[in-house]
Amino acid sequence: MVGNMTGKRRRLGFVLGLIVGGATLATAQNTDISNSPKNLDPIALKADVLEWIDELDADSLSKRKAAERALIEAGPPALPFLPESKPGISIEAAERLARVRKTLMQKRTQGETESDAIRVSLAEVSNLGEALEAISRDSGVEFDHDAEASLSINAVTSPLSFWHALDIVLDEANLDINFYAGDESTLKLVPRAPERPSRVDSAAYAGVYRIEPTAVTSRRSLNNPSLSALNISVEIAWQPRTTPIGLTLPVDQLSGKLDDGARLQPQESGESIDVATNTDIAFSEFFLPMKLPGGQPQKIASLSGLIRALLPGKKQTFELPLSQTGDEKTIDDMTVVVEAVRPNGPLHEVRLSVELKDAERSLESHRHWIFENEVHVERKDGSRADHLGYEVYRQTTTGVGVGYLFELGDAVGESKLIYRSPTAVLPSEVPFVIQDILLP
Repeated sequence: MVGNMTGKRRRLGFVLGLIVGGATLATAQNTDISNSPKNLDPIALKADVLEWIDELDADSLSKRKAAERALIEAGPPALPFLPESKPGISIEAAERLARVRKTLMQKRTQGETESDAIRVSLAEVSNLGEALEAISRDSGVEFDHDAEASLSINAVTSPLSFWHALDIVLDEANLDINFYAGDESTLKLVPRAPERPSRVDSAAYAGVYRIEPTAVTSRRSLNNPSLSALNISVEIAWQPRTTPIGLTLPVDQLSGKLDDGARLQPQESGESIDVATNTDIAFSEFFLPMKLPGGQPQKIASLSGLIRALLPGKKQTFELPLSQTGDEKTIDDMTVVVEAVRPNGPLHEVRLSVELKDAERSLESHRHWIFENEVHVERKDGSRADHLGYEVYRQTTTGVGVGYLFELGDAVGESKLIYRSPTAVLPSEVPFVIQDILLP
């Protein structure tokens, strides 16, 4: 049977517009910066923001504090009106302005990553085709499968998380997922193995994550009891298109309860468990190192822990003319600049510098995400040249320098580099609880 590609329709973006009527904009006569206005008119907001920025250097400490508070309360819509720097302001005002920018960036990124943990409605579905289409509509994730679209699926009235909704549908359709056959935005659905238990009953859901224990092994060391252990193999999947950066689980946050009432404790094996992530494969595997329990328990009644990660914010597009090397472009927390364009045999090397404010650990041991960003050159005629390889020539805790190779011919000076990347990262902590894990 020819594979069906479900959910190819792209979600329509809902655009919030400001409808301006014939009435003229009112001008505030009395400004109390201790109470930021809720006016969404960008013209009035810009005027307020500029006034509050001036008040960051006011003579009165209370006015300076009130101005900083008002800027923060204005929220992310105020960001476009904040200057990168303001000549002549005091050191204190510059520090307040930097705090405001950082806080508003965090608020905006928080909103973007929280919105990524989408809710799916299966209230009006009756078959597999409709159910997968509903999930695609709400998440942007597509599905490749060979199953009959007319398979009956029961509707669910309450909104569900992405993974919970998908697991319900896959259980009813007797399907499973082959993560290795999909990509960043497509999941490959396959027939379920005969003895595969229910996906819903096997999993825990936390934020954008799905956590499922897959195996439990125990080892008893007779001559060195300290080497005895109970290892729980776990599969963690994240919502496609929301690949976490630097995913870890702190060992000291693991705790469990056995069905005989005893506690299950983690081994003293390290500070955290590092989990590899990849944009093309929306899951990874690891194991939880626990101490071997005494007695004869039959199962782990509950096992709780904490997932820590850096979640990427919204992707933005940088357009950098190759004829203007050295010109910086900054969007949110990211600054990108083409440092040099040089011949390299029959090819050209484009040297790109990427710097990220408040990078946390995203550009330390977990910097691989930045090498997976989309990079290509757009020629004058609109044709596209993909890079043929790259080499890292600089690495710091806040940035990288990467040389990309392109076949550009004689059109170098009239071409531009297109670079697409998340422009901010946000620390995230999500607790989870897995229940009823059978023991060997």
